[in-house]
Amino acid sequence: MEVVRDMILTGVIEPDVPIRQDALAADLNVSKIPLREALVRLEQDGLVVSHANRGFFVRSMSATEAEEIYELRLKLEPDAAAEACLAADDDQRAAAQRSLAELDAAAAAHLPSVGPLNRAFHMALIRPGGRLLTTDITARLHVMADRYVRKHLEHNDRHLTAATEHQEILAAWLDRDAKVVRRMVAAHLEHTLRDLRDEFGLSADSSKRKTTLRSRQRA
Repeated sequence: MEVVRDMILTGVIEPDVPIRQDALAADLNVSKIPLREALVRLEQDGLVVSHANRGFFVRSMSATEAEEIYELRLKLEPDAAAEACLAADDDQRAAAQRSLAELDAAAAAHLPSVGPLNRAFHMALIRPGGRLLTTDITARLHVMADRYVRKHLEHNDRHLTAATEHQEILAAWLDRDAKVVRRMVAAHLEHTLRDLRDEFGLSADSSKRKTTLRSRQRA
């Protein structure tokens, strides 16, 4: 499944085009059964959709999906990272430092591994908190966010801004300053969301109107 997921996240398998399971299975040198099981799991993760009599398709990226992913991340990650910084042991603190070093090296070299390494760093800030359900949900949100992170970093200067924010977040996390961690993680996610709104041509006002509409519909 990891190979197929990476092919989707890197754009090798394009959105809105039927996934030719016979050809893909042959390329990967696997049978169709484990490939189909992988596609079902990726559908559960929100990366592909299935249509009756038409098969599986990679989900298209959209402003609406980006808003929802980051809205959920903003509800979970700042508090989770803040709690985790107080609970992390020495091994977990060292792991977070290694994760950021690996991410920075990959980003500087513009390697395709930036997405997974970005996910690994953020999860390293959350996992020590021991909140298993929160960790699992957040990890799935990060998989869905991966393509949007890549889109966000398409502009050459954005990886520098992200790197600075990551360093500041990690410094506060290592200092066990939960209040600052909470604020910085939220600001980091909001910054990425603002950039994505620019990419999709979506203004903050229109986003707020959509959020208000969703709230009224839930009421």
